[in-house]
Amino acid sequence: MRDAPWRRIAGFRVVVSWPQAGYAPPPITPQSLRARVAGITGALLIMAGTAAVGVAVASQVHAPQPLRSEAGVIGGSSRGPSLARSLPVSVHIPAIGVDSKLLRLGLNADGTVQVPSLRTSAGLAAWYKYSATPGQIGSSVIEGHVDSQRGPAVFFRLGALHQGDTIDVTLADGVTAIFRVTGVREYSKSRFPAAAIYGAADFAALRLITCGGGFDYTTGHYLGSTVVFASLASSRPTAD
Repeated sequence: MRDAPWRRIAGFRVVVSWPQAGYAPPPITPQSLRARVAGITGALLIMAGTAAVGVAVASQVHAPQPLRSEAGVIGGSSRGPSLARSLPVSVHIPAIGVDSKLLRLGLNADGTVQVPSLRTSAGLAAWYKYSATPGQIGSSVIEGHVDSQRGPAVFFRLGALHQGDTIDVTLADGVTAIFRVTGVREYSKSRFPAAAIYGAADFAALRLITCGGGFDYTTGHYLGSTVVFASLASSRPTAD
């Protein structure tokens, strides 16, 4: 299928192909009533299929992109609260309807950060296990997909967050860490500030990451990343 002109719309693959000559094939003269009926039925099916594709394309929605007014700040105060180390269990973001268990992923063999499987775990976020645990002094990183071939994924609406929105992370020790968003930004992949996102911090920092920006139809990848910056605001006992 590599020779077919594949295209993507909001993460979906859509292909429409004609013969190599570039023209529709000439009609075949039916030789009987059965052939006529078959030809009409085929034409109706093609029309119905084309209409279905049109409806599907028209209904596609793009993930919201961060507003410039929400860029905010990426830092925090070293005098802010912090928590003891405890592995994260789940993340809840009320403003965008996210409620996900957290996978714990590390690095691939080539040194890149592992991400959830698009086939089996597009609806789940993952904590980068070599970062600080949420609420601990340092940078804690949680990643998730923006979409998949089936539609929106766990962090589809991440770019719609605003400064002041809350992010709740449930920890294994029975505490829920409550973070407050300080900034939402979009970066091109070529200028991704890895040191600022994954590097050391002197406060309890949280970074949420997903894909963003334009989509490269040639490579099948997004050109940018959406990053949410947050800092620990408080904590509470986790409800049963």
